[in-house]
Amino acid sequence: MGKIRKSANGEECLLRLFPYCEHSGTVVFCHLPTNGSGGMGIKSPDFWGVYGCRTCHDIIDGRCKNHNVSTGAIQLAQWRGLFLTQQKLIDKGLLSVRD
Repeated sequence: MGKIRKSANGEECLLRLFPYCEHSGTVVFCHLPTNGSGGMGIKSPDFWGVYGCRTCHDIIDGRCKNHNVSTGAIQLAQWRGLFLTQQKLIDKGLLSVRD
């Protein structure tokens, strides 16, 4: 497991899918879908992911069908979570941006 994936330990969920989000507790690094990802064992690169709790992770990955979160709300949560997570990774020195 790489440094970016390990960095989720102790963080709060940044997906925040109301009212299902567990906020804290077990937070993992959730890879977001990209072209070519999505199959078993095929993940996006680590820069394309968010810190998320178990329930939010299950919703964005489609494992949880028993919710009333719209597709648009899920996509918005992914984009917001990606921005917040990338900012945390930059602050931790795990991701850098060149200008």
